[in-house]
Amino acid sequence: MTAVIAVLVATGLRLFVVDVYTVSQVSMAPTLADAERIVVEKDYPRGSGVQRGDVIVFDGEGSFTPYEGGSSTLEQLGARVGHWFGLATPPATYVKRVLGTGGDVVACCTDSGQLTVNGEPVEESYLGREVTAETPASELSFEAEVPTGRLWVMGDNRDRSLDSRALLGAPGGGMISEDRILGRVTGVFWPWNERRELPEADHQQQ
Repeated sequence: MTAVIAVLVATGLRLFVVDVYTVSQVSMAPTLADAERIVVEKDYPRGSGVQRGDVIVFDGEGSFTPYEGGSSTLEQLGARVGHWFGLATPPATYVKRVLGTGGDVVACCTDSGQLTVNGEPVEESYLGREVTAETPASELSFEAEVPTGRLWVMGDNRDRSLDSRALLGAPGGGMISEDRILGRVTGVFWPWNERRELPEADHQQQ
């Protein structure tokens, strides 16, 4: 009986409170590394809404997925089973950082190489490198207004991230719908010697 209760409690937590995903991409380095297992807060966004700077997991079906190719039914089943055991990520699942929310104008880059939100430069210490005119926050220049209910997302590894920049000409203008969010990344729990928390957004340029 104790074992059954433990399983039910664990299942409830995974369904409604926190979940576990495996990072299967390099687009969020150095913040997150490929193959790290992350804890995702499912009760998100709460009353304060989505915050710029939050690292989120979302379902990219219908937006990001067509540009990376599909997977077979067997591969999808294997990934979903692996996800339950914290060993894989479900198909069409992505990890990115929110840089713009509804009503924002996101652009890059200034003369000093910085990304701006509503005309204000954003300090991006999480990139793990200096942002200058020679090494800008994005090699691809852009300017986009984010519609209500949608998000502009980017990877921290700007040179190796498929994100909103690359999808400006696609349906939705490169922005994902808020209802596709699966949760906010709160930390890394595996490998054990790399475990750490991810800070909440500092209300960048709010």
